[in-house]
Formats: sequence, structure tokens, C-alpha cells
Amino acid sequence: MKAPFLEQLRNKVLIADGAMGTLLYSYGVDHCNEELNLSHPEDVLRVHEQYIAAGADVIQTNTYGANYVKLARYGLQEQVKAINTAAVRLAKQAAGDDVYVLGTIGGLRGIKQDISLDEIKRSFREQLYIFLMEGVDAILLETYYDFEELQAVVKIAKNECELPVIAEVSMHEVGVLQNGYSLQQAFEELELLGADVVGVNCRMGPFHMLNALKQVPIPKKALLSVYPNASLPQVEEGRYSYAEEFQYFAEIAVELKQQGVHLLGGCCGTTPRHIQAIVERLQDRTPVTVKELVVKRAERVIEQTTTESPLLQKVRQETTVLVELDPPKHLNTDRFYQGIEALHKAGADALTLADNPLASPRVGNDAVAAIIKTRYGANPLVHLTCRDRNLIGLQSHLMGLHELGVQDLLAITGDPAKIGDFPGAASVYDLSSLELIELIKQNNRGLSFSGKSLERPTRFSVGAAFNPNYRHMEASIKRLEKKVAAGADYFITQPVFGIEQLHALAAAAKRVDKPFFVGIMPLLSSRNAEFLHHEVPGIRVPDDTRERMRQAGEDPQKALKVGMEITKELLAEALQLFNGIYLITPFLRYELSIELMDYITSRKQEESYDQLHI
Repeated sequence: MKAPFLEQLRNKVLIADGAMGTLLYSYGVDHCNEELNLSHPEDVLRVHEQYIAAGADVIQTNTYGANYVKLARYGLQEQVKAINTAAVRLAKQAAGDDVYVLGTIGGLRGIKQDISLDEIKRSFREQLYIFLMEGVDAILLETYYDFEELQAVVKIAKNECELPVIAEVSMHEVGVLQNGYSLQQAFEELELLGADVVGVNCRMGPFHMLNALKQVPIPKKALLSVYPNASLPQVEEGRYSYAEEFQYFAEIAVELKQQGVHLLGGCCGTTPRHIQAIVERLQDRTPVTVKELVVKRAERVIEQTTTESPLLQKVRQETTVLVELDPPKHLNTDRFYQGIEALHKAGADALTLADNPLASPRVGNDAVAAIIKTRYGANPLVHLTCRDRNLIGLQSHLMGLHELGVQDLLAITGDPAKIGDFPGAASVYDLSSLELIELIKQNNRGLSFSGKSLERPTRFSVGAAFNPNYRHMEASIKRLEKKVAAGADYFITQPVFGIEQLHALAAAAKRVDKPFFVGIMPLLSSRNAEFLHHEVPGIRVPDDTRERMRQAGEDPQKALKVGMEITKELLAEALQLFNGIYLITPFLRYELSIELMDYITSRKQEESYDQLHI
């Protein structure tokens, strides 16, 4: 009869198993690993048995992604109980009376953050209760990049069961978490929450994990665990593979033990041969209780400065006008820059530059922003979509915009690639617009996405999009509130074409204490109005507005006159409700935006005159 898991772990370094997915992948499995607990239990059992034969004292259930959220990707969300139950029974069948079984629950947020804590908690409890009913020896929480998520589930596990809890973080950078915490700080906070074992797993090979642990003292109460990847992955003919340096892995495992590790296993890319090499190499299983720390080079202290741009400061106090002029789709840019110069001279507070709108390639707005700052002295507001750049590209792009002196950004999801000029192109969407806002705000704290210091903070003011044209305004407002929580400083709206829409927007804006720039776009013709209403996503032109444009007839000049009359009526009302006005220039016809800016100026002068003579 084996001793209780935690008691045994205190007295002896235990060797855990390695990757489940790596072996299943080698068998030709390339879909939902957790579903194999039901459809191919013999394969899962064989993996467990191979690790035990290699000398593993501890194995984990094949349940890393066996939660409602991840199983829903495969239409298996109703199979959570069956898949987890089968997983525990297979692991216990292989373990017998001598090997410990850990019930594994993986992190949900990973790189993507737009899943609520409430949803995470519901999913976690569902898996946890199955493990309790089936009788695992301990709970293993692995691959948690988001520390807030890990804190939440550790609290639940410690409140609702008496099993030992192993809490493992994952790092993008050596010794630092995604939120900027040091590894030591993370371990200390997990100890305070009651985690019995704290550690690291995934993302890094043994060398980098060793360097990270060298900077961390042995925890005061909790024990220490580590599950390194075999190495960094390489891609060969479309398949991922890892180096098979078994002896190297085992040699560093000995050094990891000297850092005070009590539980030592493997993550991605590791196999029974890695575990066997550790078992053969690690003859002395006596835990180390004292070690000498490697002092980490002190990083520069980043001075926090205000990030509010002059544009944001102004719109809080008085009427402020943005004008959008989309960069050209071609390299004949003369008229575009003529428009930029004219709009700047006319008094635009900022010129907004779209990021390949409607998924059609245009001259890069970062290059345009640099030109209009240096050549014309204008203030660019740069749109940044999640569609065209992966996380690496977004982080790099933000650093580049900072170096260009750009301070005002609009973070948006971006129209899917399939609707644009290159329908075969892939949409990236590593981040949602909410996550992009959070990333920009993290950069303002001097941290990259990985948590590594940028050594200087960025100074971005970040806007978010708001669409008042959806029928279900309450759903739009909930999305609005989430963007505020993510850190949005102000909002820019889709164009509004009706007085009633303006008032509905004003009511929604009162729900959050943030400035709004209301979108105003002149209609050029009845056909233009119908196209916008019926074919452009997120646009709604009221029936009475479209009827007025129809009655204007086919004459272009008459139709434009009516369109500008409608726009000025909207502007007159908008100026009573909002400080921020966002003029959207159609088809490079910047003279229309200049006329509307002149109208705004005249309205402001009239108001000032009226106030003086009250």
C-alpha cells in the first residue's frame, strides 16, 4: 500500500510521466486527444503503461483539455463527464497499487484571454468533481499562462477538496510571467492560496527552466515541481518534432533536483525514453532543502508617466474633430496627401488612418502616419486590426508605432479576409480587440505580451470601436463595458444616419465614463445609401433617410446637396450630445469633410455668440 502522495513527495523526489499528446501524435492521432479515452482507450492505456515501465512514480490523466470549452470545438461538450471518468479509470488501471494518479486540468486562457472567470470556474468545477468521485491522488493544474485564472482555480480546489493541489505556471520568458510577475512572486502568492506544490511546465526546455529556478528560493511551505518540454519544437514537412536528446535531458534533470525540485516530469515532446533516462541518471532521490541563489541582473526601473494624449485631453473639455481619410489602394498618392494637407490646415484635430478596411490592401498606415507627422505636422490616429498580424507582429508593430511618435490608436478586430480583395488570404486573429486593448495597456506599463520588460513604457491612448446600429443595443453595451474594463480610453462609432440613432447612442454612452467620437458620413446618392444599408456590415441607414435620398433623384449634384443637408442636420444634433465628432470621408472627397468642418466651426461660433448675449 503506497503512502499518501504528499507525504511521499516530501521525503523523496518522485519521477512523473511525460507528454501524452506527443505519443498519441506519433501513433497518427491528430485530433481531440481526450476523446480517445472513449474511442481508443487501448492507445491511452498503452501510453500510461509505457511511462510506468520507464520508471515513472506518477502519471497524469489524459484530461488536459477535457473541459466544456475545449471539447465544444469538436462538438463533444456533452461528453465532459464520460471523457473524464474514462480517463481516470484508464490511469488507475495502469497505475495499480504502486503508482500515483494526478487528475490534470489545463489552463483555458492560454494566449487568448477573452473567456470570463465565471465560465472558467464553471468548467473547472465540472472536471474537479469528476476527479473527486473517481478518486485521484492529487490535482495537477498545468499550463497556466494567465495568473489570474490560476489563482481562481487554486482557490476553488483548496476550498472544495482535501486533495493535494499542484499549481504550475507557464512562462513566455525566463523567470517572468505574462503579467510581469517574477517566478518567485508567483510561487509566493500560490503558497498563500494554499497550493501544496508549485512549479512550472511547458513552453520551455530544461535549460531555460533551470535558469529560471536558479533565481528562485526554495518555497517555505510548498514543494516544487517542474515539467520541461523536451526542447523548442521544429517543423519538418508540416509536422512538429522535438530533439531526442535523452541523456542531455536527464543531466539537466539532476541539476533541477539540486534546485529543490520534488516532482520532476516532462511536457511537450518528452517520451518514455526521456523519463527512463531521468530514472537511470537520478540515483539519489533525497530532496534538496538548501541551495545558493543566482542573483538576477536588476532590470531598469520603468518610470510610469501619463499616457493621455493631447487629443484625449481635449475631447474631455471641448468639441474635437477626427477626420478619416483612408490610405490609397495604389501608389499614386498625390491626391491623398493633398487631402491630408487640406484637412490639417482646415483644423482637424487628428487624421484617422484605417488598417486595410474591408480586408482590402492599402498603403501601410504606419508609413503614412510617419509621413503626415513629419511632412505636415498633423496628428495621426492609427487603426490597428487583429486580422493581419499574429501576436509577434502586433507586438513588433506597437513598438514601431511608439518609435514613430504615434500616440493615438484605435484597436479593432478587422473584417474577415474572405470579404476582401484577396479572399484566399488567412485571417490571423491571434487576439481579439479586447485582448489587443489589454496588450496596448500592458505596453504602457513597460511590459511586452510575454511579461518581459520593454525598458521604457509606451504612451498610447487607445480607442475602441462601438457600433450603435445593431438591433439589440443591450448586447452592444455589454461589449462596450468589456472594452472599458480592458482599458479603452475612448470610443469611435460606426457612422450614424438618423437622429433617433444619435439619441440612442447618447443614452448608451452615459453608461460609461468615456469620451465618444460619433461617426458622421455624408451620403452621396440614393444608390450609395442603399449599398451602405444593405451590403456594408455594421451599417444601418434609417428608412426616412433613404427615402429622402430617393426623392433627390438621379442628378448627382442634387443628391449630394440633400446628402449634405442630412449630414448637417445630424451634426447639429450631435454637437449638442457629444464633444467628439468623427467625420468619415467618402472616396477621398476631402472637400466634403472640409465643408462639414466649416459647418462645425460656424455652429460653435453661433453657440458662443448666443451664450454671450443671454
